[in-house]
Amino acid sequence: MSGHEAESVPVLIVGGSLVGLSTSVFLGRLGIEHMVVERHAGTSTHPRGRGNNVRTMEIYRTAGLESRIRKAAGILAGNDGILQVDTLTGTQRRWIIGDISGGMDISRVSSSDWCLCSQNDLEPVLLDYAREQGADIRFGSELLSFTQDGEGVRAQVRDRDTGETRTVTAGFLVAADGPRSPVRERLGIGQSGPGELFHNVSVTFRSRTLRHHVGEKRFVVCYVTNPQGEGALLPVDNEERWVIHVPWYPDRGETLEDFSDERLAAHIRAAVGVFDIDVEITGRAPWHASKRVADSYAQGRVFLAGDSAHEMPPTGAFGSNTGIQDAHNLAWKLAAVLRGHAGLPLLGTYERERRPVALATGTRACVQAADEQHPGFSPAAGRNDDPADLMTVALCYRYASDAVLDAPAERPIVPESFQLGGEPGSRAPHMWVARQGRRISTLDLYERSFVLLAGSRGQAWRNAVEKASLKLGVPVEVYLVGTGPDHDLVPDPDTDWAELHGTAEDGAVLVRPDGFVAWRAAAAMPDADRVLTNVLQTVLCRD
Repeated sequence: MSGHEAESVPVLIVGGSLVGLSTSVFLGRLGIEHMVVERHAGTSTHPRGRGNNVRTMEIYRTAGLESRIRKAAGILAGNDGILQVDTLTGTQRRWIIGDISGGMDISRVSSSDWCLCSQNDLEPVLLDYAREQGADIRFGSELLSFTQDGEGVRAQVRDRDTGETRTVTAGFLVAADGPRSPVRERLGIGQSGPGELFHNVSVTFRSRTLRHHVGEKRFVVCYVTNPQGEGALLPVDNEERWVIHVPWYPDRGETLEDFSDERLAAHIRAAVGVFDIDVEITGRAPWHASKRVADSYAQGRVFLAGDSAHEMPPTGAFGSNTGIQDAHNLAWKLAAVLRGHAGLPLLGTYERERRPVALATGTRACVQAADEQHPGFSPAAGRNDDPADLMTVALCYRYASDAVLDAPAERPIVPESFQLGGEPGSRAPHMWVARQGRRISTLDLYERSFVLLAGSRGQAWRNAVEKASLKLGVPVEVYLVGTGPDHDLVPDPDTDWAELHGTAEDGAVLVRPDGFVAWRAAAAMPDADRVLTNVLQTVLCRD
C-alpha cells in the first residue's frame, strides 16, 4: 500500500473510456460518489465508435449533455446514409440505407435524433462533465487485484507513473474495462457466441482532394467493393481527414507490418479510382469484430458493462450504444440500493434485462454486417430474416424482470415492427408537453426518481403517490396531463395522452428513473395508495 491509507467510495469504476465515463456521468447526476480508474493516460485519440443512436442521445439529453455533444459533433451534422460503390468515382453506386431514420419523423417518437460524434470527440465531453459533477477520475491508474465479500469490494490500484499502490474499498465495482476484461477473467466468467468474425485495420489519413470525389450527399460510411480498394470509408471532417477500414486476414499470415504506408496509399487510391490523389497516412490501428456475450453480467458486488459484457460487429452502431445503455440501466439501480430505497436483489435485474438485449442486438449487428457486405465479413449463412429496422432496435427493446410488473409474457426482446405503446417493460413514449410555460418532452422527466403520469381525470393518483412515497420513504414525482388549472403538463394539440400510453384518462403509468415503464393502471382503482405502495415494493425488490 506504500504507506497510504485505504480510500473508500460507494462505487469504483474500472475503465475510463466511453462506457466507464458514461457510468460516471449517470452516477454523478444521481449524487452517488464514485471513483474511475483508467490505465491509459487520457481519453481516446482514434476516431471510432461514432454512431450515437436515438436512445443514447435521449439519455444524454436527460443528463444535460446533448447540446455539448452536438457542438462537438457539429462537423458531421449533415452526414447521413450508407453508400456502396465499386470505386468512389465509378459507375456502380447504391444507397444501402439512404436515411438512418428510415424516413420516420423522429420528433413524433423522440426528443432527440441520431448524432455522429467520434469517440475521440465524445469522451472529452463526458470527462469534463463528469468532473463537473464531482467525479474522481484517475487516468494512468490500473487495477491490480480485488477481493469481495458480502459488504463490499477491496481493490489494489497502482499509479502507472509513480508505481505507488493504493487500496480502494467500495460498495460495488463496475467493470467497463473492454473486451479482454481483466475483471471478467479474474471472476472466471465465460463467454458464449461464435467469437471473432473478421479483422480490419483502421487507417487514418489526410487527403485534400478526396472530398471532390465524394459527391453531393455526404455519407456516414461508404463501402468500396473493388478488390484492390475494398474497405469502409468514413469522413472525419468532410474536408481532409478520413478513415478507411481495410480487411486484414491474419489467418492467411498477414501481419500488421504488411500494411505499409505505400500499400495503404495505393489501396486508398484504388478505392477512390483516382491514382494520383494526394494521400498521407497518419495512423493505423487493428480491430477485431466479434460476437460474444458474457455468461453472467455480475458476480457478487462486481458488475460488467459495455465490451466487457458483450462484443458485436460495429455495423448498426449497436456496440457502444448497448454499452452506454448498460451503464444507464445499472446506475439508477446502484443509486436506489445505496440510498436504501431498494433491496439488494434489484441489482440482479441488471443482468436479466440487459443480457437479452445484448444477445438480440448482437444478432442484428451481424445481419447489418451481411446487408452492408462489410469488408472481411463472410457469413456462412448470409442474410437471415431478422426484419427489425435500426429505429426499432434502437428504441423498442423490452425488459422482463422483477423490476417490471405485468410485462407481457412470451414476447420477443425486439419486436418485428416499431412499437412504443406504454407497455410495462418498454421505453416510455415520448410526448411534447408544456411545463410551466416551457416545452419539454415527457422523457425529460425520467432520471432522478420514479415518475407517475396520470391523465385529465387522474387527480386521485396525486394523493395516492404522496401516501405511498411517504410510507416507503421513496421519492416519486407525479404529473397530471391535461389542460385544466390542476394539470402539470399541457400536451400539444391533437395529442391523446391516454391513447399514446395505452391507458384511460383516469389511468396512470409508473415510469422508472431510466425511462422504462414499471407498471400501468388501465383506470382509476380503489385503494390506489395501497396498490401503488405494493407496486413500488415489488419493482424495487423490497421485502
